[in-house]
Amino acid sequence: MQFRLSLALAAFVFVMTGCAVTPQKSVGLAPTTLAANNGRVGIAMTTLPKADTQLEGAGCLLCYAVASAANSQLTDHTVTLPNDDLPQIKNELADLIRKKGVDVVVIAEDIDLKTLPDNSSAGPDIAKKDFSSLQKKYAIDKLLVVEVSALGMVRTYANYFPTSDPKAMLRGSGYLVNLKTNAFEWYMPINVMKGSESKWDEPPKYPGLTNAYFQALEISKDRIREPFAK
Repeated sequence: MQFRLSLALAAFVFVMTGCAVTPQKSVGLAPTTLAANNGRVGIAMTTLPKADTQLEGAGCLLCYAVASAANSQLTDHTVTLPNDDLPQIKNELADLIRKKGVDVVVIAEDIDLKTLPDNSSAGPDIAKKDFSSLQKKYAIDKLLVVEVSALGMVRTYANYFPTSDPKAMLRGSGYLVNLKTNAFEWYMPINVMKGSESKWDEPPKYPGLTNAYFQALEISKDRIREPFAK
């Protein structure tokens, strides 16, 4: 328990001291973006995070520690939930894009955004990272990235007091980067939350929330596939 509380406090400090970043707005996929003569497309994912529980709104160190302790059984279960079905989305996207006559390569390894330099250019719909080195590395002209930043469960708090039941969630984004310009030719934020369709508070296996977790993963994949299925 002491170790868990230490981790919770460390996570709280990280969140509370993080810098505010203006979120990237959605960019629609134009019908001509994925045409047979518009270059080769690589499809990749960033490293998937492990499922965990997020406690939002517990606005002080002690509040966060109390909320973490109150939800410790849920967290113990959440961290066991698998995410190994998610990488299949790469091959599913590849099949959809190939139907458009586009040459596609599925990149097996994860893309580590931390290893990419910051982009020296800035502007609307321009990636903050410089992806241009990947053009030569993978012999591609565009890179389609599925980035999952968080998954698991989320519960909202007003300091010490819960203001919602836990919900399954997946957060991240999908984007298509032109490797010559670092411009987003498609960008879609992902923020899926799914509540239990039955009683949620059933430890230790939490069947209602577990089912909601897998539903959230499927809903997220459906949303990512949708623009490329048209």
